[in-house]
Amino acid sequence: MNYSIIRYILSSVICFEGVFLALPAIVGAIYGEKEGTIYGIIAVICMLAGFAGRIRKPKSTTFYAREGFVCVSLSWILLSLVGALPFTLTGEIPFYIDALFETVSGFTTTGASILPSVEELSYCTSFWRLFTHWIGGMGVLVFIMAVLPLAGGSNMHLMRAESPGPSVSKFVPRVKRTAMILYGIYMVITIMEILALKIAGMTLFDSVTLSFATVGTGGFALLNSSAASYSTAVQVIITIFMLLCSVNFTVYYLLLIKKGKEALLNEEVRYFFIIVFVSAIMIAINIRDSFGNFAEAFHHSIFQVASIISTSGFASCDFNLWPEFSKAILVMLMFVGACAGSTGGGFKVSRLIILVKAAKNEITAAIHPKSVNRVRINQKGVPDGTVRAVLVYLAVYVLIGGISFLIVSLDKYDMTTNFTAVMTTFNNVGPGLGAVGPTGNFGGFSVLSKIVMIFDMLIGRLEIYPMLVLFVPGTWRGRQSA
Repeated sequence: MNYSIIRYILSSVICFEGVFLALPAIVGAIYGEKEGTIYGIIAVICMLAGFAGRIRKPKSTTFYAREGFVCVSLSWILLSLVGALPFTLTGEIPFYIDALFETVSGFTTTGASILPSVEELSYCTSFWRLFTHWIGGMGVLVFIMAVLPLAGGSNMHLMRAESPGPSVSKFVPRVKRTAMILYGIYMVITIMEILALKIAGMTLFDSVTLSFATVGTGGFALLNSSAASYSTAVQVIITIFMLLCSVNFTVYYLLLIKKGKEALLNEEVRYFFIIVFVSAIMIAINIRDSFGNFAEAFHHSIFQVASIISTSGFASCDFNLWPEFSKAILVMLMFVGACAGSTGGGFKVSRLIILVKAAKNEITAAIHPKSVNRVRINQKGVPDGTVRAVLVYLAVYVLIGGISFLIVSLDKYDMTTNFTAVMTTFNNVGPGLGAVGPTGNFGGFSVLSKIVMIFDMLIGRLEIYPMLVLFVPGTWRGRQSA
């Protein structure tokens, strides 16, 4: 285990978090808020601690998958532990576990909140709360790799551990260049939404922060009503960008290099939009009597479908009041999630496609034992190792979800609340049903349940294995590199 490179990377993470924390400090200064001073002090301490940890350079910057998993997991834990401090020190979320829950929910782009009223927060805290979505959406280590590369191909272990989906590949030979392209696309989409919301009549502060939450597919809101109080135009803009950020960013790169045909033929993206529109139409038909006409019903159904499948978690209305059929569809979409390589969470559409095709092949093999069938996506064969990894992922996914549900069920809430609370945090969605619906919050759960859901949010965002590696004794054995 190369402990020195782990120390170096964690120091870089804490240093960059200091830079990130300087932004809400500036916001606090602009609005004359004393809370901004707290952010400024923590920012300076983080930068000093980060620089101190980076003074001694590691002799070897080469590391392997084990170090990659450890670095990513510890980075997200450290990022959250420090990021929660301003909430507590400003007194806006006095209890540290609640502050940690809110922070982890932000960085993992979950959007589940313990706050009964977000409108009472200061401007600088509101900014930090929604900015955590943007930081976590693409991944902090991907950002660091874009500006602070390490040793060649070793960076790929970090990108694979942090990026969502069953497989991760480089756009170009150099990992640094790949990371820069990813963040370049990410920033362009963010700026596009900021401009669109500003044109729609929102203030600059609201446009910027709401874009952070949308592009990061997080779902934290500036209003207690989430997106319900916004105009139809704003809701349409949010819907469009939630869907855009649910698409594999590889598609945008292909469009960028003028390979439009290849981008449009992407099988995962095609099935993703089929799922979105079929679900929205079924829900619209089911709820049309509640809204008086199909057009209004479809507007809210497509918004909520986009919100849930992208794992953003915004709400244009209280879908907790919808018929059971519509709520059942939304719960199923929590599991499906967005595309691999997007900012969204969930099981991922690509894994679902692989599972369905693998099941189809098994049925075919049962009928025709001598037939040879292979799972194919985008007309390319999927390696057997990837198919096996998806099946194992599903098994571990179900096991962790089941154990979490049992522990959270020790609380006073009903089964619907407990089940959707676990699933919505594990899949990084945000609101669930029952007491944790769009008009509720997670503040009433016990400390134990909140810790379980904090773990679920982290393990869901990092897609299980990087976090589980920390608990394997063999991870920490081996030679220590200088």
